[in-house]
Amino acid sequence: MHAASDLSFETTLLVRDACLCLHTQRAARALARRFDVALKPVGITSGQFSLLMSLNRPEPPSVGSVAALLAMDRTTLTANLKPLERRGLVEPVADPTDRRVRRLRLTPAGRAVLAEAVPIWRDLHAAIETVLSNPDRLRSELNLLSRSNSEDGTAG
Repeated sequence: MHAASDLSFETTLLVRDACLCLHTQRAARALARRFDVALKPVGITSGQFSLLMSLNRPEPPSVGSVAALLAMDRTTLTANLKPLERRGLVEPVADPTDRRVRRLRLTPAGRAVLAEAVPIWRDLHAAIETVLSNPDRLRSELNLLSRSNSEDGTAG
């Protein structure tokens, strides 16, 4: 381990300028803020939009599959579901073949909120893509990082 005295300001500048994690976090926060502002009229945040959209499936997904899709642990997902359940946008349902498995169903009210949110998302998403030189490549590379992270069990 290096001594704290080995930590130079040049190292700080290197991390500030080169760290992929820092740049990705900053971009994610900036994107989330833009979507939060845009989605405010329908009463949801960008994270809630993603969560609700992940439930828009032919059959109610299990908590585990939603957590995996959103790269969240179950505890975080459960905490994020509570306000949506209180608002009547999401409801837990038992799996018909295994009562131990909890599934999540988008309610009619949840579908209505998503129906209002999707045009807002489409417009803002299209506007953001015009600023990027190659949004398909960015998506592909971010997905590559997500897959490699989930496969090797590392975080960050």
